[in-house]
Amino acid sequence: MTPADLAVLLHAATSTVLTDHGLDVSALPDSVVVERPRNPEHGDYATNIALQLGKKVGANPRELAGWLATELISRDGIATADIAGPGFVNIRLAADAQNAVVANVLTGGESYGTGTIYDGLKVNLEFVSANPTGPIHLGGTRWAAVGDALGRVLSAAGAAVTREYYFNDHGAQIDRFARSLLAAALGEPAPEDGYAGAYINDIASQIVAEVPDALARPEADRLETFRAHGVDLMFTQIKQNLHEFGVDFDVYTHENKMFDSGQVDKAIVELKANGNLYENDGAWWLRSTAFGDDKDRVVIKSDGEAAYIAGDIAYFKDKRDRGFDLCIYMLGADHHGYVVRLKAAAAALGDDPDRLEVLIGQMVNLVKDGQPVRMSKRAGTVITLDDLVEAVGVDAARYSLIRSSVDVNIDIDLDLLVSQSNENPVYYVQYAHARLSAIGRNAETLGLVASTDHLELLIDPAEGDLIRTLGDFPAVVSTAAELREPHRICRYLESLASTYHKFYDRCRVLPQGDEEPTDIHAARLALCGATKQVVANGLAMVGVSAPERM
Repeated sequence: MTPADLAVLLHAATSTVLTDHGLDVSALPDSVVVERPRNPEHGDYATNIALQLGKKVGANPRELAGWLATELISRDGIATADIAGPGFVNIRLAADAQNAVVANVLTGGESYGTGTIYDGLKVNLEFVSANPTGPIHLGGTRWAAVGDALGRVLSAAGAAVTREYYFNDHGAQIDRFARSLLAAALGEPAPEDGYAGAYINDIASQIVAEVPDALARPEADRLETFRAHGVDLMFTQIKQNLHEFGVDFDVYTHENKMFDSGQVDKAIVELKANGNLYENDGAWWLRSTAFGDDKDRVVIKSDGEAAYIAGDIAYFKDKRDRGFDLCIYMLGADHHGYVVRLKAAAAALGDDPDRLEVLIGQMVNLVKDGQPVRMSKRAGTVITLDDLVEAVGVDAARYSLIRSSVDVNIDIDLDLLVSQSNENPVYYVQYAHARLSAIGRNAETLGLVASTDHLELLIDPAEGDLIRTLGDFPAVVSTAAELREPHRICRYLESLASTYHKFYDRCRVLPQGDEEPTDIHAARLALCGATKQVVANGLAMVGVSAPERM
């Protein structure tokens, strides 16, 4: 019985208790919270539902808890139910109900942990979307790892996820990029507001090699040549780097498309028609304060040029027109102001602003030998995706970027991530999988076959703790999806690895010496198989490999 199963049972039992005592059943929430007690001696699980309901239904919480405990012990799968404190109920599962988790994991295989809370929901997940003016920096690398993991978690919860990259090929930054490339090709210093670094020289040289007459063309054509070819070469490299990092996209949308296709004009016409775009001092303003923004935003400047938000408005409308129920934007730390203005733009279009979510990611710092790492040789001014992967590898890079909540700054210790120690979190989790794989190989050599026929023999506290931890996985996945927090998967895996290592140290899985295999060995081997499956499933959800050997 998983925590989710127990929550359903508790809901039914509480409903029965309220009905039997003539209390208001409508006060019962849709779901009942089930938690693991801090002290395992108090039980396998606990609930505070009696405390939640007592005042609402006019009953003493402790008395209500007593009625609930009595009802619970009459239900299949419950061994004991005891009252604690002012109205908590501590619950122990019957051995067969608890141990059924092992069989459920083995039967579910790779699908164990997946759910249906988002069945039928079409999600557009836009992340990275770095300007094609240079390599992906650490902030973009964090979004690449977290965005891909979030897509996996949402898919595991039943959503149909489309990963999208918004290709910013429109605006002043592209002009600066083109001028920088041209200057490098001419052997001149980079423009004052331009881009520098070895990658600029490399791209400029490649353009000259591919377009021999590039520098001989008229000035306007020459700049356009470096613009078009430079953007194409840079973005090709970005896509290749992301692919090698385990991140691929379903859709690449060009910002230019929003303008060239007339979608920006169409959105502006719509906003003018519904009165949410007004003219003032020769410019056109979005009436965004009417929808929670701190000030109205210029959409069309007085010189007739579109402001940046014009493309954003058209882009959101484009996503919704494509049939997405939820549009998630993952933006960098300098984009806090975009949250309210994007939601205001959605509302101004007559849409539900809750169809749009914005996640803001904080900064990443690298540390080596106790000192900050500040500069990339390739990019000149920033640390890039390639720099991090070269230093620690794809698995360690992804895991270290995903395992912390995106709303906090993180320091990544490069020395720690290449160490083979328990302090290295990705090594710790992967080592658990490798150790479990080794047990499977050794069992095969001994002729021992895992069996779920006698799971009732798994009565050691370490076995129970491991089984309950396995049972927590589906709820962890659901919560990670609902809160958009894939780091919960990593933290769960670290807890699972710790619980497994304690079990391994306490409970002998394989027979020793001349000892003959028994039912307890077969049952423990089944528990190890279930643990290996959950570790593999969790690592897959964050895009990290599950090695058989280390």
